[in-house]
Formats: sequence, structure tokens, C-alpha cells
Amino acid sequence: MEKRKKDHIDLALNSQSSVKEHDDRFNYEPMLNPHPKQDGLSIRFLGKNMKNPLWISSMTGGTDYAKIINTNLAKACNEFGLGMGLGSCRPLLESDQYFKQYDLRDIIGNDYPFYANLGISQVEQAVHQNKLKSIIDLVDKLRADGLVIHVNPIQEWLQPEGDILTHSPIDTIKSFLDNTQMKVIVKEVGQGFGPESLKALLKLPLEAIEFGAYGGTNFSKVELKRSMPIVKEMLEPFSKIGNNAEQMVDDINIIINETTDILCKQIIISGGIGSFLDGYYLMRKSKLPSIYGQASTMLRYAREDYEKLREYIQYQIKGLQMAFTYLTIKK
Repeated sequence: MEKRKKDHIDLALNSQSSVKEHDDRFNYEPMLNPHPKQDGLSIRFLGKNMKNPLWISSMTGGTDYAKIINTNLAKACNEFGLGMGLGSCRPLLESDQYFKQYDLRDIIGNDYPFYANLGISQVEQAVHQNKLKSIIDLVDKLRADGLVIHVNPIQEWLQPEGDILTHSPIDTIKSFLDNTQMKVIVKEVGQGFGPESLKALLKLPLEAIEFGAYGGTNFSKVELKRSMPIVKEMLEPFSKIGNNAEQMVDDINIIINETTDILCKQIIISGGIGSFLDGYYLMRKSKLPSIYGQASTMLRYAREDYEKLREYIQYQIKGLQMAFTYLTIKK
């Protein structure tokens, strides 16, 4: 106790609150609850009982290094009861060379959501070339619960070897849903969705919309870094546009208040989620059931040994428990 009191004296003068640091999104209510228990964050989402409302957003595959990363992420899903979307499974449409990097069901277990992932261009080709069976077989082989379709027209347009879309993504996704029984999540890859796109998606029988909002990893910027300097100089302005996660939550709240034919009733809030407080704030703000997703932060820790990733997720959960217990959001 004496050491603790001395620490308080030594540190107090350097621990003054700053108005600039103040996070004014919340009301802090210390009077109403005891400290949280170690559980209590479980949520029914994507048809399964997740222990914690965290989603590991689609990231990587198709390289030998990805096996280490994906194995660590899958272990975390199993230990903490999380959901996961794979990185693009396009290589598996061509061969089984990298199949082991994606074959994670035995590690994750059957209790938690696990989704394969393909780009809208691959889905468009399958729909219009009558090759849907190749996607169905892929998802079945992975024992995934369904498919994440990532919609990325700007990324494809900026990518030196990108695919050109010949149909609108919404029409392609409608055709895919009409011709399969597959569960589908639709996501963007760093620039989010505007309100008209969200309105169109919410009217489809999707399992969820994942934001992939502006403010997180932006794959248009990734492609520009791979391009010739003249391409980067001339087309870079397009990488600076998009919709952030809070804008998208607000847009969806407005849409569901004004529209009656909503079929998609779950969202994964991702893109620029820097901490558990960002995730908590937007989940509480959302009028649809939601969880929050992270990609680059998870990737940073998953590249090291599993204990680093495990420690990071433990603190995310601990922070969420405290937030749900003592914080309300300001309207």
C-alpha cells in the first residue's frame, strides 16, 4: 500500500486531464453497476452464438506466410468465440495449392461464424458463365457458413491487372442469391458504401453488410502503391473518397426508419475502428444488431506469435466489458 500511495504522489502531477484529449461521445455513469463479470458480451449473430461481438475481417491468403497468420486468427476465434471472414479465396478457384491456408474450420470449430470470400468480379463471371457450382463447391470444401462478396470497383479499376465489371454489383448479387441457397455477406474494401448503395443492399436477403469503411485499410491506396508513378499521381484523388463508419451507421438508421422492405438486418461495422471504444460507440448507435470488425490491427498482431494476438484481444474484450457497464452514448 505504501508503494502504491507513493506512486500516486509521484504520478499525479503528470496525469492531468486535457480538454483536447477528452472523448465526448460518452456519458460516464459510475454509480449504477458493479464491475463487470468476465463474460456477458455474447451475441446471437449470423445464426450462431458468439461469445464476444468482434469480427476478424477478411485479410490474406495465397502466400505461404498467410498460413501462420490465418492459423493464429482461427485460434483466436475458437478461444474467444469470434467470427471470421477469410481473405480472398480466388486462388482456390484455380488450384488447391494454397488450400491448407484457408482450411480453418477444424481450428475455429463449428460453433462460430466462418465465411469464405470472393470478389464481385469472380461472382459476376460465375453468374454469367453458368459456373456457380465452382463457388458452391469451394464454400462446401472449406466447410464455411457462407460467402463474403467483396465489392471493389475502384480497387479493380486502379489495379494494373484488375478485372472490368460489365454488370452492376447489385444486379450480380441479386442473380447470385436467386440461383443459390448460400448465406451471403457483402462488404467494401476501404471506401465504404453511400446511402443509395446501402438502401439497395438492405433490401436483399443478405446475412449482413460489412462496411469496410473509409478510415481503415484502403485497398485503392494499396493498388496505387503497386502502380507506375504516373498512375499514382493522376488517379490518387479517387483513393481519398468514401464513406466512414459513423456516416454509414447514421445512413442505415435513417433508411430503416423510412423503408419497410428491409431484409438484411445485421451489420458488421469495420473500417477505421481503432479501439474497443470506437466499436462500442458505433454498435450502441446502430439500430440494427451489430458487431465490429478489425483487419489491419489483427494482422499486425497475428504476424507475431499467438500470445501477442491473444493479449490484444483480451484487452479489447476487457475494455468492451467496462464500456458496456459504465458508458452510455450521447445522442
